Amino acid sequence: MENLASDLVQILRYLLPGFLAAWVFYGFTSFVKPSQFERVVQALIFTLIVQVVVYIYRATVISISEYWTFGSWDRDIELVVSVAIAAILGFTFSYFSNNDKFHSVVRKIGASKETSYPSEWYGEFSNRVTYIVLHLDGERRLYGWPKEWPSNSEKGHFSIEQASWLVDGEEIPITGVETILIPAKDVRMVEFMEKTWE
Repeated sequence: MENLASDLVQILRYLLPGFLAAWVFYGFTSFVKPSQFERVVQALIFTLIVQVVVYIYRATVISISEYWTFGSWDRDIELVVSVAIAAILGFTFSYFSNNDKFHSVVRKIGASKETSYPSEWYGEFSNRVTYIVLHLDGERRLYGWPKEWPSNSEKGHFSIEQASWLVDGEEIPITGVETILIPAKDVRMVEFMEKTWE
């Protein structure tokens, strides 16, 4: 029984950095969490990447320690290094997913036409920093600055500042209101206005 508990602890020490990297990635991106099986597969992929980097790091430290003494390499040091690498890996993947830098290079070389964003909706709001017009039910239109917007077009709310109703081509400011929350499900269309203030 002790061997089983010891083996289980070893497996957890080996796998947990990959799960940490996956947790950091999903914590800092707007991607919808996939099924539990897919998340386990992604965590295992992160585990593989973390273990390869730890192996390279360890080999580098051991080869450098022939000239300078760093101390000994043990299981506790390996755990700390793997957790640090997992956190850095999760942050790195979320950074590249949130700003489309990786996929923009891939598109330039013609390997894909995809973006890093979870949806076209998310991509447009990330790339278009401008005033918007929300077309609501009943032919109503609301103009304003999007302080916050939902990651998904089906749920969440828009937080609109400097809001005005657009009626028959006229802008009617909404006075005495700092912010308006509009449910995303009530929005039929979004217009991104040209940047006329630059």
